Amino acid sequence: MPEQGPRAAALTYRADVDGLRAVAVLLVVLNHLRTRVKGGYIGVDVFFVISGYLISSVILSDMAAGRFSVVRFYERRIRRIAPALLAMLAGTAALAYTCSVPSELDAFARSMLAALGSVSNFLFWHQAGYFDTPSALKPLLHTWSLGIEEQFYVVFPLLLLAIRRWFPHRLQAAVWGATALTFAAACIVTTRSPATAFFFAPLRAWELLFGTIVSQRYLPAVRGTAARNGAAALGLLLIVVPAAIYTAETPFPGLAALPPCVGAALLIAAGETGDSVVGRLLAWRPVVFVGLISYSLYLWHWPLLVFQESGDLLVAGRPGSTPVKLAVFAASLVVAALSWRFVETPFRTGRWRPGPRALFIGTAAASAVIVVLGVTAIAAKGFPARFPPEALAVDRFTGFDFTGAFRENRCFIDPTTTSGATFASFDKAACLADDPVRPHYLLLGDSHAAHLYPGLRAVFPELNISQATTASCRPFVAQPHGTDSYCREMWGYIYGEYLPRHHVDAVLIAGRWADAELPELGRTIASLRERGLAVVLFGPIIEFDVPLPRLLALSIRAHAPAMVERHRLGEPLVTDRKLADLARTRWQVRYISAYEDLCTSPDTGLADGRTTPANQTAQAVLARCPVDAGAGVPLLFDTDHFTPEGSVRYARVMRAHHQLP
Repeated sequence: MPEQGPRAAALTYRADVDGLRAVAVLLVVLNHLRTRVKGGYIGVDVFFVISGYLISSVILSDMAAGRFSVVRFYERRIRRIAPALLAMLAGTAALAYTCSVPSELDAFARSMLAALGSVSNFLFWHQAGYFDTPSALKPLLHTWSLGIEEQFYVVFPLLLLAIRRWFPHRLQAAVWGATALTFAAACIVTTRSPATAFFFAPLRAWELLFGTIVSQRYLPAVRGTAARNGAAALGLLLIVVPAAIYTAETPFPGLAALPPCVGAALLIAAGETGDSVVGRLLAWRPVVFVGLISYSLYLWHWPLLVFQESGDLLVAGRPGSTPVKLAVFAASLVVAALSWRFVETPFRTGRWRPGPRALFIGTAAASAVIVVLGVTAIAAKGFPARFPPEALAVDRFTGFDFTGAFRENRCFIDPTTTSGATFASFDKAACLADDPVRPHYLLLGDSHAAHLYPGLRAVFPELNISQATTASCRPFVAQPHGTDSYCREMWGYIYGEYLPRHHVDAVLIAGRWADAELPELGRTIASLRERGLAVVLFGPIIEFDVPLPRLLALSIRAHAPAMVERHRLGEPLVTDRKLADLARTRWQVRYISAYEDLCTSPDTGLADGRTTPANQTAQAVLARCPVDAGAGVPLLFDTDHFTPEGSVRYARVMRAHHQLP
């Protein structure tokens, strides 16, 4: 029996699909606003399924009717995507010029050009890494998903044309095969290189192809009222539950992306054959309106949030506070509604709708203006004349190259770099060199141990400081289930091979400790002490929610030091006090506190009588924490890692207080 051809019926408007768009975009926005919807990022995957459904319906019905045109297809894509995108890029460029330090403006210009060329997913994949600029400082980070869609739609119509010409009876098999292949590849790559799986279009293609499977009814139709209600309810649960229980630590996309994609497919399929309770809720006019503005809402909410949290664009408030969330949410809705009404709609319908020629010329001209702006900003190196010299001196540490100070991928293993370092990169001879004369201190931990090395080495030359450090890996004897292989290999070697065969006078342990890890830290300390080893434990360091150099540069320009304080985090001090108490009363090891050393006296680190944070209010301690390591040198080069000069300042206080050796 010959294969059933593509559906030839024209796609009819479905209000419930716009309602599903509303669900998807609201999940994304709520996730970005740091609400309890921590898995709201799955809204993008729902968008992909919707997009695949709608676009494949149009393409294949046109092909079946013999009226498909590649030029007309891309004309529709330009009408849908380009006007609102270009408006957002122009508006965000103006904000970036006003609110960004020179190094950020340069990076923004590059991302703007990448977004214009629909390749920002490649740019952000290339930048992905442990020490990458925080996403809170990338106003165009969200355009990665647009890049994936456009790359898919460059290839998809051409593949369909080729299949229809040479294998006209194999379309369904081709779609199913491509879906299975790209899904399997995504699952495999997610376990090995999550950033690649996240940003590469071929590894997201299965999500868009899910929409094609539904649009062409390659699965049995959902018939009957009970079946439709059951399928729609299950579909909604498969979206809402992952949004509620997934976190940033959930391996994604891969297998975890399957439930929300199946959920979106079920909801769309249920509405193909009739009504349902969930379908009626999605078709409710207020929900549909949010769906109609969803594209503009997606475009605008993220830049508004970035500039609010990094520069108080809308209101003065601590990032993540309720007033800030409400202000960003309200502003995003207003700007999205205006964009939909006055930018999106006129290019698609109405008396002012431009013809194809005018559309192409206008889009090309506007794109050329964006290109000129971007190239000019890059050539001008972010227009540094906007800032005074002292601010520029601090800004040079934004994007600081820490590789030499940390001895990256020699003594600090960071597999998130593009070189993809593994434990095999660990230079045992250089990092664990023996010295028969000097006392041997072994520094273990993650990047919060690695950033101590420059200071310890410079301030304590009489010590042989060895270094074994790994990105995101706490130095536990027993590694938790699911730990990356390079972590297991590093600590397996240190505890299983190196320490039993080498003399070490003391083990220095440092890390970005979380409360849930403290029991395992205690067990590791006990294991080391059972081996007869002296242990020195370092506590958390001063942290900010955005990089300190850019905060200092902006505050210097605005003559507003309070801007820096609003971004200082208090949670590490709470952890510091817990660790200090555990080290003294239970673990009985020497404890070195950055807060005690750096924040209780502006000159020496400790006030007279060794006043400790424990008998000061948290606010008083934080208010006295330094932000610099010398004239024009910030204490940190990002949110939570010492500059080499900051590391030296900390180590000098340790020496002054005889905390080492």
